[in-house]
Amino acid sequence: MNIILFEPQIPQNTGNIVRTCAVTGAKLFLVRPLGFNITNRWLKRAGLDYWEGVKVNFIDDLKSFLQNTSSRFFFFSAHATNRYCDVTYEKDDFLIFGSETKGLPKEFWDLWPDHFYMIPKRNGTRCLNLANAASIVLYEAWRQQGFAVI
Repeated sequence: MNIILFEPQIPQNTGNIVRTCAVTGAKLFLVRPLGFNITNRWLKRAGLDYWEGVKVNFIDDLKSFLQNTSSRFFFFSAHATNRYCDVTYEKDDFLIFGSETKGLPKEFWDLWPDHFYMIPKRNGTRCLNLANAASIVLYEAWRQQGFAVI
């Protein structure tokens, strides 16, 4: 599995996602610009010593990246109507999460409207924390793979 964070803003969230990627074997991709420096102490602290087990890749143009990949990809947003647990995930899928402050660009909604999924939540609430959302979806995808080494 592959996690893509689109222009993440909060280093602690990214650090926690690094840790989740380390324990599941998922690959992590960060789309620039980032809202922090990757040497940020909060980023390192949240990821603890898990940084060594995760190769972090950087993407400058997500649209181009997605147009050129042969792998499937899914966006996750509180504004989608389809549920994340209704997807049958494959081991090379990309799971894409938006910025904590801006979400995902409208351009992606316009290009790939059928690729958007949400994690159910109570009415009147905004959204889950980015690290929690990424964990929920990644673990569902990994569960579907029988928790096989990815």
